[in-house]
Amino acid sequence: MKPDPTLALADALHARVRRAGEDSRRLREVLDEAFPDDAVLVSLLRRAVPVRLLEVVGTTKPWSERATVVAQVVLHPRSPRGLSLRLLPQLFWRQLAEVAATPHVPAAVRVRAESSLQDQLRDLRLGERVALARVATPPLIQRLLGESEPKVLQALLHNPRMREDDLLAALRNADMSPALAQAITSSSRWSERYSVRLALVLQPKTPLGIAMLQLSSLVKRDLRRVVEGRGLRPLVQVAAERLLSLDESPEDSDT
Repeated sequence: MKPDPTLALADALHARVRRAGEDSRRLREVLDEAFPDDAVLVSLLRRAVPVRLLEVVGTTKPWSERATVVAQVVLHPRSPRGLSLRLLPQLFWRQLAEVAATPHVPAAVRVRAESSLQDQLRDLRLGERVALARVATPPLIQRLLGESEPKVLQALLHNPRMREDDLLAALRNADMSPALAQAITSSSRWSERYSVRLALVLQPKTPLGIAMLQLSSLVKRDLRRVVEGRGLRPLVQVAAERLLSLDESPEDSDT
């Protein structure tokens, strides 16, 4: 097996950086002499390095102008919060998403990354929004649940960070897109959850066929909620009332 030249160069550079310690001048000299490419520098920045190196790389051209390198500075566990906040505007959406989802990044930095992503959502292409939906953090998930694009919603429902409370809130929203209801029916993870089924029935914008399919799984108490609900389709309420009457018996007529 051939040795990885990038890894070998990063190893050698790491040794020199450790010897330089927290001396900014010496660290700049090491970088100037080695002049590593982006791959080598990213490999270096994934290791334990002096804090001063992070500051030097993040503030010294040409490395401070390279998004892949800057992203690694922000993602480093020892990166100063102030430095990371200054560098965030240089990152692309994929890098911002990674920063937002990395637990060891300071909370203020993650929140700013999420805010930047929300500002960029309108300008992202469909494929980019789909990719983002798969890895989005909860604040972005809440925003993306308002999408009407089926591919985005399908990707979002596969996101492991999706929470039931967020999905239910979206289903109860008066502005819910019918596309969300459609996406849920094709999701094995969410379509079988009782609370989701009930929310689909109680949402007036749920397509009629989808709402009707959920009725048979509801318990009597919730069927009554459907019958007595306001703004629901009359056909859904009639069907719920019929299910109640079919299941009614002298023993449980008072339940």
